[in-house]
Amino acid sequence: MPEIKRVVLAYSGGLDTSVILKWLQTEYQCEVVTFTADLGQGEELEPARKKALAAGVKPEHIFIDDLREEFVRDYVFPMMRANALYEGLYLLGTSIARPLISKRQIEIAHQVGADAVSHGATGKGNDQVRFELGYYALDPDIRVIAPWREWDLTSRTRLIAFAEEHGIEVAKDKRGEAPFSTDANMLHTSSEGKVLEDPWDEVPDYVYSRTVNPEDAPDKPEYVEVDFEHGDGVALNGEAMSPATLLEALNEYGRRHGIGRLDMVENRFVGMKSRGMYETPGGTIYLEAHRGIEQLTLDRGATHLKDELMPRYAELIYNGLWFSPEREMLQAAIDHSQKDVTGTVRLKLYKGSVQTVGRKADVSFNLYSQDVVTFEDDKGRYNQRDAEGFIRLNALRLRLLGQRKRGG
Repeated sequence: MPEIKRVVLAYSGGLDTSVILKWLQTEYQCEVVTFTADLGQGEELEPARKKALAAGVKPEHIFIDDLREEFVRDYVFPMMRANALYEGLYLLGTSIARPLISKRQIEIAHQVGADAVSHGATGKGNDQVRFELGYYALDPDIRVIAPWREWDLTSRTRLIAFAEEHGIEVAKDKRGEAPFSTDANMLHTSSEGKVLEDPWDEVPDYVYSRTVNPEDAPDKPEYVEVDFEHGDGVALNGEAMSPATLLEALNEYGRRHGIGRLDMVENRFVGMKSRGMYETPGGTIYLEAHRGIEQLTLDRGATHLKDELMPRYAELIYNGLWFSPEREMLQAAIDHSQKDVTGTVRLKLYKGSVQTVGRKADVSFNLYSQDVVTFEDDKGRYNQRDAEGFIRLNALRLRLLGQRKRGG
């Protein structure tokens, strides 16, 4: 294999990627370029720059990019148009961030003339698949270095020993076994491992970081209104907002009302089952609102077809196939269905729950007719006698089957 001279590392500044940075420098004798994505994870990112500088990375080779608007606009919102849930529950908060990170990492690799890219995902998880499928889809010839599949640092103890040997700062709470691991972005926070590994044990309250305990949430419900245009949220309580600003505002509503907690045992793409705890406060509210406006504006056939396609679409995202032709085909169909999904939804937030309690749409988008559905005089708009023929035609095959069962 050709010698690797320069590699772009997806870098958080935490223990794992700090060790990876040094390991790449010593093992491959190559120059490391660091890339840190701001996806709204709520952490100060400048320390990552200082740590990279201390590790010998050139200032011009330290990339810290604010991708919050692009993340919500081009990844979260398209996914939400599909009402995507993996295995009926998971809002794909980690999964949907990986294609954007992969894309930007490849762009930087081309920009700085790198030979390879690297990530900190372990060999047991889904993220290694998501990152690398993204890399190869965007640059089929890129070299990928996955240290967790190569090195002999197979435990937390060995990782810390390597860090101390090379003068890498180790946070005090990392000196023992970490109670759980987390991943965060604007859409969600996930936690897994250690205290969460026994699926019989309830998640300790200290694991939750994005939401208050629903039992401690306000005793009075709160109402919010979300405006949609062509399937995407555009305003909250009548105030126009950008995609990222809207999601961030919904996150705050969800936080204080304890909305969006999920304790789940899921089927990983790599074959094992894993137990994770997810907090998706704003995303949970947004999904409920989107389904609420679709109830008025989306045709029955389109609604049911979308619901049939959704599990497949969600699985593609979960498995890291965002850049695949089948995902793009499904996205085109989903986006086409959203052209008339325009209106306003009113939601009730109360102690961990979110409910649609009102929805309205302009007449040019609305398929709901109160004049037709009313139990009062509909002035001849619906002829109830028509139902007899409708029922008899649908019953024809059932009657024939019944006759056969009783002997002809």
